[in-house]
Amino acid sequence: MTSSQPTLDLDITGIAHGGTFIARHEGRVVFVSDAIPGERVRAQVTDPSLRLADARSVRGTGPGTQQKRFWRAETLEVLEASPHRRPHVWAEADVSRAPEDRVGGADLGHIELGEQRVLKRRVLQEALDKFAGAGLEAPEVAAVDAGDGTGWRTRVSLHVDGDGRVGPYAARSHRVIDVATLPLARPAVAEAAYALRAQKPGRVDLVEPGDGRVRVLPRPAGARRGKREEIFERAGGRRFAVEADGFWQVHPQAADTLQHAVGDALAGRVDPDATHFDLYGGVGLFAAVLGEQGARDIITVESDRRATEHARENLSAFDAQAVTARVDRFLMGLAEGTRAGAVVLDPPRAGAGRAVVESIHALASEAVVYVACDPVALARDLGTFRGLGWNVDSLRAFDLFPHSHHFEAVALLTR
Repeated sequence: MTSSQPTLDLDITGIAHGGTFIARHEGRVVFVSDAIPGERVRAQVTDPSLRLADARSVRGTGPGTQQKRFWRAETLEVLEASPHRRPHVWAEADVSRAPEDRVGGADLGHIELGEQRVLKRRVLQEALDKFAGAGLEAPEVAAVDAGDGTGWRTRVSLHVDGDGRVGPYAARSHRVIDVATLPLARPAVAEAAYALRAQKPGRVDLVEPGDGRVRVLPRPAGARRGKREEIFERAGGRRFAVEADGFWQVHPQAADTLQHAVGDALAGRVDPDATHFDLYGGVGLFAAVLGEQGARDIITVESDRRATEHARENLSAFDAQAVTARVDRFLMGLAEGTRAGAVVLDPPRAGAGRAVVESIHALASEAVVYVACDPVALARDLGTFRGLGWNVDSLRAFDLFPHSHHFEAVALLTR
């Protein structure tokens, strides 16, 4: 940031999806990092094209005036602190550091843990109100353990710059920050990270699977992918094979928590004579729940070939078919008149989207369980389902990513 960028004293009125906070300056929305609703902060606008004169003439129409609907800003100083403010859980992300030196990945780490969950619920409620239609109440965002929200990341990605510096990126940048602590990482992962030496520029992934032995996976820039390694995780008392760099939930209690939530939603709704679908199925985490509840005909669909191969292995005890395909294309290719018993879907952060929701609706399924990692995408898809005549029978939320803005939700929909 340069000295020509404006500094503003702002009253923080809310939280936005994505871990920033809302203020207004002469009618214009400003998204501010490292703040808390109810605070007054001094912040510097970060739009590199914005000049100090622009901040003084927001509503003007003269040459050089910014017409952007919103600005982004970094907190420089807390003028009036919230009672929920705490020293940042990650010293290298604290507001006392220059904004360009604050690491990313813990954007709520300066807020008391219970209040973080209150704010996450507010984000979900505002998304539901805006996109899902009237009448839906966001649940409390439940803790999954009694700890302080640290030491949970079984998977960490660090970056290596041209000078050999290893660390996380600064928030909202690709600048590597050399850190002395990794408080969100599992202790063994942090220890392995501190021991890294002589890495080539690119990325290094550290993974602690179910056996507790940390794998260090260098990813030099431009290099071909190295030899694949199969690891094993556990959930619901069952072992799951997964690629070392493949997708698995990051919190050590996440897979169990979500399996239980999906199982609770499906209880009494799995007809053993129907065909059941697990969409965006990964290595079969939720297809296994369908099988354990009595499904005898399961189709799990995943676009990643290696994940599908692992799903076949993981679901060998059930009558399950693992299909490698994009979910939207798979659903469009189903024979007309195909009917489903239950559908479980766990789409990526962008959500399922209207076309997939409409295809699920066409399956005439008895129930849909939607696992979501993004509240806005969830709300949009719930709005589409409701417009097609579906009811949201239950909605639960879990704080599986403490000190960050992320959380998971599980919704049960019925006709």
